[in-house]
Amino acid sequence: MPATASHRLTSLIAAVLLAGASSSHAQLTPATPAAAPAQAAPATPVKVSYGQWQASFDAFARADLEKAPAKQGTLFVGSSTIRMWTTLAQDFRQLPVVINRGFGGSTMADCNRFARDLVVRYQPSQVLVYAGDNDLAEGRTPAQVLESFREFVGTVRAELPGVRIDYISIKPSPSRVGLLEKARETNALIGAYVQSLPNAGYIDIFTPMMTAEGTPRPELFLGDRLHLNETGYQLWQSIIAARLTGVPVAPGAPAPAAVTAATAVPAVLTTSASTRPLPSAPAQAPAHAVTATAAR
Repeated sequence: MPATASHRLTSLIAAVLLAGASSSHAQLTPATPAAAPAQAAPATPVKVSYGQWQASFDAFARADLEKAPAKQGTLFVGSSTIRMWTTLAQDFRQLPVVINRGFGGSTMADCNRFARDLVVRYQPSQVLVYAGDNDLAEGRTPAQVLESFREFVGTVRAELPGVRIDYISIKPSPSRVGLLEKARETNALIGAYVQSLPNAGYIDIFTPMMTAEGTPRPELFLGDRLHLNETGYQLWQSIIAARLTGVPVAPGAPAPAAVTAATAVPAVLTTSASTRPLPSAPAQAPAHAVTATAAR
C-alpha cells in the first residue's frame, strides 16, 4: 500500500483509539447516580432503502421467489458489466449454481452497503466482485475504493467465514481513458490487499484488455466504448473460468493448478475456456447488452 494510504489508515486507527480513551475517561468521572434504565422496547426490523436501485432489488426478490438459488453456489456481484452478462449461467454451465447480482450504475461502496442482501443471504461458496470504476468516475480515490472493498470483505466474512472472495480488476474502458492511472493504482492496492487474505484472489483482466501500445482494445467494447461486447465477454470468460472453485472434478483427474495474483494471464483472446466461437467480425450488441447506453 502506498505511504499516503498507509498513513491515512494509521491516523484513522489512532483517532479511533483516542476517541475510545476519551470515552473511557468520561465514564470514570463521578456523576450523579443514574436512574434505573427503562425497559428496552422490542427490536423492530429495519427496512432497507435501496434508493435508485429499488427496481433491481425488486427483480432479485421476484427471481428468488420464483426459484431460490441453492446454497454453496458461485455468486457474481457488481456493476453493469456483471448485470449485462445475461448468459453468465450458460457461460459457466459447468458450475452447479451461478447467481448474477449485478446492478447497473453501482459502485464498490454500494456493493458494501448492500452486502448482506446481495451476498450473505445466498450463502455462496465463492463470490466474484466487479466494482470500482464507477467509484473513480464519481470522484472517489483509489484508497477509498480499497476501503469500501475491505469493508465488503469484513461484512461478508463476518457471517460467511469460509467463503472464497475474488476481485476482478477494474477494466480499461476507452471512454474512461483519463482514469487509467487511477484504475491501475486501485487495482494495485486491492491486489496487494487480497494477497494478504486467506482464501481470496485477484483476477487481472486489465492487462489482457490493453494493446501493446498501452491503450484499451476497442474491439472488446460496444459503441458506447464502456460496456463489453460479445468478444469482450468471451475474453472475460476465458480468464475467469480458470479461477472458479465450484467446478466438479472428474474421479481420478488431477486437481487444477492454483492461480495466484502474480500468475500471468493471456494477452490475447483464446477459445480454450470459451464455449462460444469467436465472431469473424466486430460483434453487434449482444444479448448481454440489453440497452447499453444508459447504465454504467
